[in-house]
Amino acid sequence: MTQAVQTFGGDRDRRSWASAMARGAAHKCPECGRGKLFSGYVKTKPQCESCGLDLSGHRADDAPPYITIIIVGHVMIPLALAVKQLFDPPITLQFAIWLPLITLASWALLPASKGAMIGLQWANRMHGFAGPDADPEADV
Repeated sequence: MTQAVQTFGGDRDRRSWASAMARGAAHKCPECGRGKLFSGYVKTKPQCESCGLDLSGHRADDAPPYITIIIVGHVMIPLALAVKQLFDPPITLQFAIWLPLITLASWALLPASKGAMIGLQWANRMHGFAGPDADPEADV
């Protein structure tokens, strides 16, 4: 006889990390995908207004800025170097193009990476997403 594991986020035994990260990256609740995740630019809402998921326990910390820096740096810098090698534009034109592009890419990617990190934490039952019966010492 098999027993179903009772989960806090619903009646499924497993949580899909891919869909939770996609929902979070879209600034939506990782559990239901309907409620807004942020109340500001990257300020997380305390609770989902749609499903009631408590969002206050997440610990995204410094991971989203690191992810943003890695992605933007690995995409924009090679592009800038390729443009320099192929076309050799004046330095003022390079600054006029690349500084706004890097700034906009970083600005757009930071909340998406924070949402994806929160979604990953929810899917793995990390930190505040473990459920009501979880051991509070397990996250330390």
